[in-house]
This record gives sequence, structure tokens and C-alpha cells, in this order.
Amino acid sequence: MIPFVDLKAQYLSIKDEIDTAVLKVLESTQFVLGSEVKALEQEFAAYCNAEFGIAVNTGTSALHLALLAAGVGSGDEVITVPFTFVATAAAICYTGATPVFVDIDPVTYTIDVNKIESAITERTKAILPVHLYGQPADMEPIMEIARRHGLTVVEDAAQAHGAAYKGKRVGSIGDIGCFSFYPGKNLGAYGEGGMIVTNNPEYTHTMQMLRDWGQEKRYHHVLKGYNYRMDGIQGAILRVKLRYIEEWTEARRTHAAQYNYLLAKSGLNTPVALAHNRHVYHVYAVRTTQREWLQQQLNAQGIQTGIHYPIPVHLQPAYADLGYQPGDFPHSELAAREVLSLPMYAELSSAQVNQVAQTLQNILQGVAA
Repeated sequence: MIPFVDLKAQYLSIKDEIDTAVLKVLESTQFVLGSEVKALEQEFAAYCNAEFGIAVNTGTSALHLALLAAGVGSGDEVITVPFTFVATAAAICYTGATPVFVDIDPVTYTIDVNKIESAITERTKAILPVHLYGQPADMEPIMEIARRHGLTVVEDAAQAHGAAYKGKRVGSIGDIGCFSFYPGKNLGAYGEGGMIVTNNPEYTHTMQMLRDWGQEKRYHHVLKGYNYRMDGIQGAILRVKLRYIEEWTEARRTHAAQYNYLLAKSGLNTPVALAHNRHVYHVYAVRTTQREWLQQQLNAQGIQTGIHYPIPVHLQPAYADLGYQPGDFPHSELAAREVLSLPMYAELSSAQVNQVAQTLQNILQGVAA
């Protein structure tokens, strides 16, 4: 069996360091926020080339607080994409604002920058590009449009730790960047976690209060806040793992290059990394019109796969009230029907990548296993 992701393999490779870090927190009894979380904020912000980091309990909370800090609220609109994890849209709704979708570019799966301006109205407050699968969105025109219209840019970088656009780390290009540390992410906690990065001290102060019940100091509640604090144990774990992220990222990129080479003549559409982007391959998604059949065949031969994402947000029952219909975003809808995610994690061996690719080739060519 080749698993889709193998969290245990990664843990075993750094077990001693992780166990020591966790025990240190247990002995300190700094279970919520504390020195480990503060150190993680500084180290992760520096990694992103940003000035400030605000650690929170999930990537969804990161998006929620970023939008609130940007002044997004009831009656406002935020432009984003429907081909993403539902948290992107949910965070907008949490503020009382309305998600306004535009379609994706069919090559990169990120927001089609040519469709943004026509979606802007007098109620638009922010643009929320998603760096899907580890591929940075086309940030230069996004920032230009935002500045011209007086809009805030919040980057959803939940899948893009360490990705770069024209030499700049994602998260530090827009006004605020948001990351998830869900266990399967390129930098994953052993539980939930998230981080916000920014160069704006006012945003930072607001989000620090909002994550901790709106307190400026203990029992002095300036804002109506939330319980979005990061656990000390997760901060300690992530500090250990942050030291390995570049090594793990290069392993992912090597695996992706090997997949691309081996699958070049398979008839599948493989990921395209733009020349000016550093794609970090949180997900390695191929495209096929035979997805369900191919997934079943791979599973039968011991290869696990995933689908990210089978139903775009505008067609989810929970978001029917937004009023979108099938056909409104054809590129998003087609991608949702065709993408299939292959095993991708740093600990994959070259032999395993070869086995996945060869099995795929055999299935597509009708060769018996």
C-alpha cells in the first residue's frame, strides 16, 4: 500500500526532537499561547519575510480575523474563487460579508485575474486569492487592481507554506497572509493550528486582541473577540517542524518533477508550475475525464488518492443562498469533475513515485498488473 499521505513516517523521522519539545511544554505548563507560540510567531513571520506573526487555532480562524482586521463586515463583498476548500468562503460569511466568486485560470487553478475587475462593486472591500495546491496566484495584477480600487488583499496561503511569486514568499505580498497548520499540510501541527502574517502593526494589534476574547490586557475587553488561541504544545511542535520545511519542500518538488517526467506521455494533464512561481506541491493533482474509474483502479492496486475538490463552493447546498447556478464558473466546475490527487509527501521514495506512475500508465494502457 502506498498511502496518500503518511504522517507517521514524518513523525518517526523527528520523533526525539518532537517528544523533547512536547515534554518541555508539559513541564512549563504554558498550555495556551506562551513562550513557544511567541517564538513560533517570530520564526514563521521571518520565514515568510513578514514583520509580524499572529498564531491562532486554525487556518479558518486566521482568515476570519484577517478579514475583520481589514474592516470587512456586514454588507460588504469579498472577491474569491469557488474552487477551493469551503473555509475560504465560510470565513467571509463569518464576518457578515458576502463571497463574490470569479472563475479560476484553467492552467494554474488560481483566480483568473482578468475576471476580477468586472466583479468589483461599491460594496467590495477585499480580494481573497487562494494559492491552491501550493501554486501562487498571479499577485502582481491582483495588487495593482486592489490599490487602484482601494481594496485590501488577504492571501489564503493555507496550502502554500514556502511558496514564492517572483522571488517573494506568499503571505507577505498582500496586506495579510493566512496559513493553516492542519496535520496534512506542508507544515502541519499534531492537531489544529493557523498563522496570520502581516507587515501592518495596527492589523497585528487588532488580531492579537480578537484571537483572545478582544482583550488588550487581562479582563480588559476592547473588542468583541473570539477564543482562537494556539495551544503551547502545537507551537512547540511547529517550531521543530519549521526547521525542516525547506528540506521537505525540496523533496516534494523533486517528487513532482519525477511525476511530471514519468507521466509526460500518459495522456493525463499534469500540474503546470509557472516559471516565476515556486510551487510547493501541497497537492499533486492530475486531470482525467475517467477520474472515478481511475481512482478505483489505483485503490485496487494499493495506491491511495484524494480529490481536491469534487464540488465547487458555489454548488454546495450550504451556499445555495448566494444564488449561483451550474455553468456560472465553467473552469472551476470542470476541474472539480476531473482532478485526482496522487500521493505526495516528503517521505515518499523515488521508487514509490515510480510505482505510482507505472501503475497509472499500465491502467491507462490496459496492461494487466
